Amino acid sequence: MTSRTKIFLIALALSLPIFWGINALEKDLSNFFFWYALSEKPDIFLAQIAPKEYDLKPSRNEEMPNAEIVAKSAVSILINNEGREKTLFEKDIDTKLPFASLAKLMTAYVVLENYDLSKEITVSKEAVSQEGNFGKLEVGNVFTTEYLLYPLLMESSNDAAFALADDYGDMTERKFVELMKEEAQKLGMADTFFDNPTGLDPEESKTELNYSTANDLLKLAKKLLEKPLVWKILSTPKYSLYGPQLVNTNEFLFDGTGVWDGRIVGGKTGYTEMAGGCMLLVLNAPKNEGLLINIILGANGTNDRFKEMEKLVDWINSAYNW
Repeated sequence: MTSRTKIFLIALALSLPIFWGINALEKDLSNFFFWYALSEKPDIFLAQIAPKEYDLKPSRNEEMPNAEIVAKSAVSILINNEGREKTLFEKDIDTKLPFASLAKLMTAYVVLENYDLSKEITVSKEAVSQEGNFGKLEVGNVFTTEYLLYPLLMESSNDAAFALADDYGDMTERKFVELMKEEAQKLGMADTFFDNPTGLDPEESKTELNYSTANDLLKLAKKLLEKPLVWKILSTPKYSLYGPQLVNTNEFLFDGTGVWDGRIVGGKTGYTEMAGGCMLLVLNAPKNEGLLINIILGANGTNDRFKEMEKLVDWINSAYNW
């Protein structure tokens, strides 16, 4: 007796109790053909009831060991061209951590959802007094809302973040932060908290600590994919519309060897003493299979965020069969 026949007979025996009652003959035939088909082609039936990632490319190269990511939290997911998702790597993705200037991604999202990008904003003394001198803003400068997104996202300007949050009409920083919280709630970011639009540590911003998780940041990143302007800015190496040149903090945009063959869609960096090095990077997947969203939180320093990200992406490229 073959193994398939044994499986068939056992399955048939187990199904006998449901043969009794009303419509017995119909139930007999239904179960008979189901169990027979299962015994003949189990792989096909398992594929039908398995999770959506069961047969989603790429497949894991089991000869490659797991990635050794030192950062506190990391994740990489593929969104393929049909919109289906597959997790390629994860480490402590639900751990709540400070995430530094990655908070400015929500700042940008709130602006895009609620502001008129053509409206002009006058940069205040309070905005320029924020920690750091990135963005090259001066008191009295008048810029469109859209322009201020460039220093915000390219140079991670705290001045630009405050100007957007506090100098837009009757907007105040507290009102803006409430909008950040509301948008996070709408996106299902249940493990995220905002108390400032910059991502600065409390001792620098005199506010509570912003925190999130890699899993929550994936939700924000996926929503931001609907905002082309964000990725246009995040993929711009240098920008000098009004004189002072803005230089993107994403070092991968300046790699002399053309790291990852021009696959970069855009990335945002962050660093504070409490958060460590953080980075979100979106790439075109190998062989145009879709988009890769990669997140690193809690790397040891400003340089390690790039080292950890490069390690993660290189591992994804070799640990999966594309």
